[in-house]
Amino acid sequence: MDWSRKTVVITGASSGIGEATTERFVKEGANVVLAARRKDKLEEIQRRLSEYEGAIAIKTTDVTSQQEVEDLIQYALDEFNQVDVLFNNAGLMPLSFMKNKKVDEWERMVDVNIKGVLYGIGAVLPHMLERNEGHILTTSSVAGHEVFPTGAVYSGTKFAARVIMEGLAKEVAKSNIRTTSISPGVVDTELLDTITDEETLDNMGKADRQFTPLQSSDIANAVFYAANQPHNVDVNEVIVRPNNQ
Repeated sequence: MDWSRKTVVITGASSGIGEATTERFVKEGANVVLAARRKDKLEEIQRRLSEYEGAIAIKTTDVTSQQEVEDLIQYALDEFNQVDVLFNNAGLMPLSFMKNKKVDEWERMVDVNIKGVLYGIGAVLPHMLERNEGHILTTSSVAGHEVFPTGAVYSGTKFAARVIMEGLAKEVAKSNIRTTSISPGVVDTELLDTITDEETLDNMGKADRQFTPLQSSDIANAVFYAANQPHNVDVNEVIVRPNNQ
């Protein structure tokens, strides 16, 4: 696919998978709109990747705000006239035992991991339907396929993200809009930094990890693979994990 005239919008773009995916598409010549709350990080990425052909625009965005997500898509349209790919990547993983009642963190996960996905879909779908073209991808997780102690709420949000994407796929099945859920296993990102539950952190410290985490670039390659398929090919779901996880 020729990406030189394509526009990709990525949420959660200030680090990790979002940053790596930005780099993957920019190197292919795509225009990329980076969205996250940390403007300084977005500007740093924009400077670092300025040598490549693809143009980079940034928009400070909190995906828990429907209006900010709507503004993000409108900004992309104003800058580049169209949105070909939306990657709903923003997510939080503050794992905790439910008995410890980290209610604020539960609510934050629901707001970011579920509502953020819904707001992204709602903002971009009318434009894609009008053009009868586009691709919406969402970061789910291996935790959206299996549940583990301390992950009940996180897994619930990632199950929800998968179901939402599956429902969207059925709704747009007769159009040229494609949908993909990307489910990473353990990846070396900042995601673990959101954990505040001391009991969870203590257990993780004692765990004997038997595998090497993936790199963000591994997931970025999976995202690009799905997006780079011919228009008649829809890769609905991708699971990527360390080979011995």
